[in-house]
Amino acid sequence: MAKKTKTSRVKEKETEWQERVVQIRRVTKVVKGGKKLSFRAIVIVGNERGQVGVGVGKAADVIGAVKKGVADGKKHLVEVPLTKSDSIPHPTNGTGGGAKVMIRPAAPGTGVIAGGSVRTVLELAGVKNVLAKQLGSGNPLNNARAAANALSALRTFSEVAEERDVPIEKLYS
Repeated sequence: MAKKTKTSRVKEKETEWQERVVQIRRVTKVVKGGKKLSFRAIVIVGNERGQVGVGVGKAADVIGAVKKGVADGKKHLVEVPLTKSDSIPHPTNGTGGGAKVMIRPAAPGTGVIAGGSVRTVLELAGVKNVLAKQLGSGNPLNNARAAANALSALRTFSEVAEERDVPIEKLYS
């Protein structure tokens, strides 16, 4: 029987999920004995192949909050239909709290033109050419949720044709 060394150990399975922390906030709760400190982490999880999720985690330490945020993000995944040019099929709007986000497809080579947490959501969804604008609020959590909401409303031409019971060719005419 061969002796196991540190280098021959089985590596932890590499996941295709990427996670980015958008914001870490120190929050306090006033309790009977004084103030209780905890941390809130906003995490965006995506595989850059059409799946993205926004998660929030709260814990007594930052690392715990981020782990909880990642788990929450994986629970709230959104499927994003991508075109051949790594853009979105049509313009869309989304809301989250007081935030509104407008997202429009762009020509190949444009890149991701978006700000704040909306940019992170679009990048982790795998969208490469897109224009986006945040309206109404600067709150990173609400803007990220609004972007996820907008992406969840996207439909492909084939889905629309199937719903209407018409061939795809008829949609273009």
